[in-house]
Amino acid sequence: MTSKVTYTGELRTTCHHLRSGNEFITDAPVDNNGLGEAFSPTDTVATGLASCMLTVMGIKARDLSVDLKGVTAAVTKHMASEPRRIAKIEVHIELPSAVSDKHRTILERTANTCPVHHSLHPDIEKEITFNWTKA
Repeated sequence: MTSKVTYTGELRTTCHHLRSGNEFITDAPVDNNGLGEAFSPTDTVATGLASCMLTVMGIKARDLSVDLKGVTAAVTKHMASEPRRIAKIEVHIELPSAVSDKHRTILERTANTCPVHHSLHPDIEKEITFNWTKA
């Protein structure tokens, strides 16, 4: 078992990672009757895409002796209705400019093949941008 999720009431869950003991909470979003005081479950999906992309890039960067410490990803999730679902996820990644074109290509390809990217439904539009200008 990977995790245990407990419904605590008021449209909130507590998510417990069994191996590490780490926890986080989720709230239903305000536009879906919730408090919106924490990540919503669909926020965690969208954020998981960016986290996965940066993680696999980090693994590849380490192999290439490229330092990606401090790289950031801005995530925007767009919802659809009928049925309510994630329609689009935008991930804009800010990366250091001092990376060769060859390594940029390798790292971008690596990011776009992360497990979460491959696990998301193909109807979810994914807009991924890489901005190699960070000082």
